[in-house]
Amino acid sequence: MAHYIYLVRHGEQQDAEYGLPDGPLSPKGKRQATAIAERLSGVPFARAWHSPLQRAAETAEIMTHRMPALESLPSALLMDCIPSGPGPDVPKAFDSFFGSISAEQVEAGEAQMADAVAEFLAPAREDRHDLLVTHNFVIAWFVREVLGAPEWRWLGLNQANCGLTIIRVRSAKPAVLVTHNDLGHLPVELRTGMPELQPF
Repeated sequence: MAHYIYLVRHGEQQDAEYGLPDGPLSPKGKRQATAIAERLSGVPFARAWHSPLQRAAETAEIMTHRMPALESLPSALLMDCIPSGPGPDVPKAFDSFFGSISAEQVEAGEAQMADAVAEFLAPAREDRHDLLVTHNFVIAWFVREVLGAPEWRWLGLNQANCGLTIIRVRSAKPAVLVTHNDLGHLPVELRTGMPELQPF
């Protein structure tokens, strides 16, 4: 039996470039959410959850509107967070990122993601498909967990807005990363949220 977890990053947030902590989806973000909903509309989802933050809740609402048999529930385990902090193994290049993050934020993020992994990456007794609408860092932590990478390796694992990541969990075998940041449902003009490429 296999448990499939479909991880979707929320759509583009309106005025995200101004550093607002949360807000509604932009028109582009709504189009992204519609596109991923159309792509996944044939998946027999058993359950769905979303981060309580507005941009994730709106993404889930647009998605489940096209999946009338599915209701998405808010889960604090999917909130945006900092999954781990600085340490001796973390490259110095990330020092500036951690400069404005408190020890309390890191501690809360570590506890949250330990609970999230236990809750959402558990094997199922039957074939099951679950949908999680969440945030970049949360998805990066799940991917790092499945790959068995060092804790700091969630840094630099990026997902575009409404990119699709799928994980398969089976009781007798290690979890498998089926796909990461799949953007096949998004035309080029809707592919937002990734770091800008630097010239070589």
